[in-house]
Amino acid sequence: MQPDILFKPFNHPKLTLKNRIVMAPMTRQFSPNGIPDENVRDYYRRRAEGGVGLIITEGTTIAHKAASSDARIPCFHGAALDGWQQVVDAVHGAGGKIAPQLWHVGGIRKPGQGPYPEYPSATPSGLIAPGKQVLEPLSTTEIDEIIAAFTQAAVDAQRLGFDAVELHGAHGYLIDNFFWEGTNQRTDEYGGSLVKRTRFAAKIVQNIRHRVGEDFPIILRFSQWKQQDFASKLAQTPAELEQFLAPLSTAGVDIFHCSTRKFWEPEFDGSDLNLAGWVKQLTSKATISVGSVGLTEEFIATYREGTAELAGLDELIKRMEADEFDLIAVGRALLANTDWASKVQSGAMQSLRTFSKDQLAELV
Repeated sequence: MQPDILFKPFNHPKLTLKNRIVMAPMTRQFSPNGIPDENVRDYYRRRAEGGVGLIITEGTTIAHKAASSDARIPCFHGAALDGWQQVVDAVHGAGGKIAPQLWHVGGIRKPGQGPYPEYPSATPSGLIAPGKQVLEPLSTTEIDEIIAAFTQAAVDAQRLGFDAVELHGAHGYLIDNFFWEGTNQRTDEYGGSLVKRTRFAAKIVQNIRHRVGEDFPIILRFSQWKQQDFASKLAQTPAELEQFLAPLSTAGVDIFHCSTRKFWEPEFDGSDLNLAGWVKQLTSKATISVGSVGLTEEFIATYREGTAELAGLDELIKRMEADEFDLIAVGRALLANTDWASKVQSGAMQSLRTFSKDQLAELV
């Protein structure tokens, strides 16, 4: 199949892109003291030069002492903002567009980790996994402080000239800790039903929208699966998924980034639609799909075993031609090939390198 659909412009009312290829956010931990340097700048610039339509940065932590689990993870406040300005300018200079992923690691952070090792980690109910309460629940005061920190980071992103902002609400991190009943046992406005568990994220989105105006795109990444439980599902049925999405869509999410480990897997019985396909159908909002694009093995397997074989793109092209989702995020294939997009477009896929976990040792 011809990959033309991947290179069709994306014309959203708030975000125009030259093609449908997104660089997926991937934590790299190459920012000394949380500040992205020239190596980080050049890492993103090379992907823009290689033809990616939109770069979503690795997770960048907000201004909360428990937000980060490693001092080498880039932050998105203070002195780090000057470094991010250099990244934005370099990506724009190479003809690309870029959004920071705003992140709080929540209950994934172990005691003693990060730039503030004495500060306790943060989860809605003190749970780091179902039945494992090792922390105190977040107070409403600290919840308000975290919402304000996410909001300020988005305001700073707009000021620096980023083209959009993404909230990391997936994979068992803080926003997802609120979404997931397994880690959210609160009895106040932030806990209880599936809809109530969206309120933390909805407030973040509402506050950001109030500060940045109507035209600045807000992307929300979410997942059914968690690092604590790969088989977990926030929504067991399409009806439950619709309940989950409605308050987030109303709050102001423009694009949903639907994280799966294999993009070709159906989300619910009785339909071939993947998660992004269902979200687009239920919300009429644009969606990004993701999961093992161009590779035979999902990322957990490759981190353990080291390699994955190259895979064709016929299934991806078929789904995009059917308008199942709007954009496709590419991760490990772009780590292995800075010019992955350009090679796919020119028909030079035979020259692509496969991914090996050894490639994570340096920032190329």
